[in-house]
Amino acid sequence: MDTLLLLKALLLGVVEGLTEFLPISSTGHLILAGDLLDFNDDRGKLFTIVIQSGAIMAVVWEYRQRVVSVLCGLGRERSANRFALNLAIAFMPLAILGLLFKKVIEAYLFKPVPVALAFIVGAFLILWAERREHTVRLNSVDEMSPLDALKLGFAQALALIPGTSRSGATIIGGLFFGLSRRAATEFSFFLAIPTLFAATIYSLYKERALLNADDLGLWVVGFVASFVSAFLCVRWLLRYVSSHDFSLFAWYRLAFGFIVLATWQLDLVAWSHG
Repeated sequence: MDTLLLLKALLLGVVEGLTEFLPISSTGHLILAGDLLDFNDDRGKLFTIVIQSGAIMAVVWEYRQRVVSVLCGLGRERSANRFALNLAIAFMPLAILGLLFKKVIEAYLFKPVPVALAFIVGAFLILWAERREHTVRLNSVDEMSPLDALKLGFAQALALIPGTSRSGATIIGGLFFGLSRRAATEFSFFLAIPTLFAATIYSLYKERALLNADDLGLWVVGFVASFVSAFLCVRWLLRYVSSHDFSLFAWYRLAFGFIVLATWQLDLVAWSHG
């Protein structure tokens, strides 16, 4: 196996794990990193799909007791049924809209410049959400109603635009709809499990012609890097939101977005056009 390819796999795995659950867009970072590493062809895109599973398993492991409790309680415990129903409801908007508009979005928006613009717009939305009066109505995901779940589902669907951030859209949507920062963050973690699993399985099926046993080494390296970095990131974020707001991520998004636009405009980096 090419050592350079393994290094790219390691770097992209770390990028996926560190950005999947922060409000800074893992898809946007992977598009930009793949562009810089010249690993944004069909093979590279399939790789980014595979390594999502590492980040998902990090959340499953962190919340393994809750996941097992819900699975064992389905059909028997009201709390488990309600939790599963809320996840199913919240998952549907992105699933339906994704099936309808996936090809159009990938054709026009999966490029560095649109991603950078989405980074900047998302930053202003985060700053707006943090500067408005935040009335907490729900302190726990267990207090959510199906209507709350549906609202967050539509918020998550905004992440179909690369650079928006799935977790960011869900978390900031949660703040707008009256969830505490911890509740909004935890629900974004839980919602990631069915969302990313479904996206990974669907994409692997669609791109099955690209599956190649020779790439197994790349996938293993990327999976492990994604799992470890995502696990550490999830634990850090839960501690962080207990005493901080999300403004730091907004300023990061602004700086990152403007750097990409500046390097593109000045021809300092040969970003893909779009």
